[in-house]
Amino acid sequence: MANDELDSFSYSVAHDLNAPLRSINGFAALLEQEFAGRLDDEGRDFLARIRSATVRMAALIEDLLRLARLSRVSLARERVDLSQVAREIAVELQATQPDRAVEWRIEEGLAANADPGLVRSLLQNLLTNAWKYTRDQPRPVISFGVSTLARSAPEFTVRDNGAGFDMAGAPRLFSPFHRLHSEREFEGTGIGLAIVQRIVFRHGGQVRGEGSPGAGATFHFTLPEPAPG
Repeated sequence: MANDELDSFSYSVAHDLNAPLRSINGFAALLEQEFAGRLDDEGRDFLARIRSATVRMAALIEDLLRLARLSRVSLARERVDLSQVAREIAVELQATQPDRAVEWRIEEGLAANADPGLVRSLLQNLLTNAWKYTRDQPRPVISFGVSTLARSAPEFTVRDNGAGFDMAGAPRLFSPFHRLHSEREFEGTGIGLAIVQRIVFRHGGQVRGEGSPGAGATFHFTLPEPAPG
């Protein structure tokens, strides 16, 4: 019950923050259009920082709303072709930077009984992270596969050979707004992995991450079959 109340509170606060943020951004835009000629270089720099901060805050609010909505949407399971979903996301990511030569290794025939919209969001977040953190890798490789563990549901894996992370930060890996890299290094709001965890938990699964600085990261998750009845 406490988690439901917290989600409801987060949703209300994030939703209510949109109006004043739009006002700030609107007045900043008006100031830029009407009075930019009266500002010196320092004034224009301050204005640019205001606009940049409002854009970042808008992204944070939207991600917070996305996280809160996950507890509100009903779970509608059906058989989902995870391989196909991963391929579609890979094509979308590649289209954003056609010149990036990324090697995609997507195993065929991976499927799960899951909510199609939520599982797409799950893979979108993990594969987008892999895409982002392999940015500086001269030969980036991003893979999606599965391993069957004894006495366990199939464990799906998203792996990359990018920036990786220090396992000392692993306990907070899925905490909202927690970042293992500075914003100067990699853009982002720190909500993506919290969304991943929430989706996996809603399906009754588990998720974990492994990494090493400069040696890439691997995220493992399960989407177990629902109990009969």
